Amino acid sequence: MRKAIGLVAFVLLSTPAAAEPFHHPFGEWREYNRDWLAACPDVIDEDATDFYGYSCFASTGSRELNGANLPAYKLTLIQNRLDGTVDLAITVSPDSGEYDPVRPIVLEFGGEAPIALAMGTDIETRFNTVNQFFIADPGQRDAIIATMKERNAVTLSVPLLGQEQPIETWLSLRGVLASLDFMETYARRVAQY
Repeated sequence: MRKAIGLVAFVLLSTPAAAEPFHHPFGEWREYNRDWLAACPDVIDEDATDFYGYSCFASTGSRELNGANLPAYKLTLIQNRLDGTVDLAITVSPDSGEYDPVRPIVLEFGGEAPIALAMGTDIETRFNTVNQFFIADPGQRDAIIATMKERNAVTLSVPLLGQEQPIETWLSLRGVLASLDFMETYARRVAQY
């Protein structure tokens, strides 16, 4: 009997807790999925000038934080709630230094050739951002997201102005699938739709 109770306790304690969506005071539904945070605002603003107004999003960040106590480097998946498109953005916001647009940002998934993303051809800024870089080609974006769904981690290499060696950051991909599911589920959970 004692062994049976011990086994049940072990199984219950070793199983990760299921993430449950919760309503955040900022007016959005959120859900933590392993190392990713997914969110869908309560309202869709079809005329918004940035993606926040009409999108759900999920992101993971570096352990390195900047002065605002936010990750210095982030990956963000953005689902357009109007047309269903899923986008991918890389945010670079360390305390010192900024992205050197002459050199590519590189994504490395273990066991595969590195993916070099050059400014102007492979990545671009959108909206009013200067430090958030979106994958420009839809085919390449979709291929990278497909790889993210299959992997546990990616190494992000970002060249900074005035530094010879790029900054390498390990980012977890645990939670990507659940975050995509959350965004799909909550994309239309607003009053006007």
